[in-house]
Amino acid sequence: MGVVTFRFDILSPIPRARIFKAAILDADNLLPKVLPQAVKSVEVLEGDGGPGTIKLMTFGKGSQYKTAKHKVEALDKENFTYCYSIIEGEVLGTTFEKISYEVKIIALALGGSVFKCAASYFTIGEEVDIPEEEINAGKEELCAMVEAIEAYLVANPYDY
Repeated sequence: MGVVTFRFDILSPIPRARIFKAAILDADNLLPKVLPQAVKSVEVLEGDGGPGTIKLMTFGKGSQYKTAKHKVEALDKENFTYCYSIIEGEVLGTTFEKISYEVKIIALALGGSVFKCAASYFTIGEEVDIPEEEINAGKEELCAMVEAIEAYLVANPYDY
């Protein structure tokens, strides 16, 4: 098995505690609301939301995929970190065993926050080259998710 990891940052004008609560802790409820074309629903299959929890995400009509199973690997509310892996679904194809995401939200001195992200692709068999368009698509999806949540939080200043 090979592992290929990519790192990137996403800046946000929203303070880290608020964006963490909305984008991480309540994402299961908020994503279908703010991105219905991309996410139809998120259902907890087992667990309480913490490490070991298995979730089924059903994608909306705008997605090329139908579903993906996620496993929560780590959740640290005090340090604003979240790790999860896609363990089943069309997105894995025949190339990947799993795709893991690690997110740490850091407060910026002048306000706002930054998402420090790492995406690790665990390949079946030997390491393979991952097309740049696939990497960029993953980054764009995460950026779109953050932007949609930011827009919701700006429009609803008393939520979260």
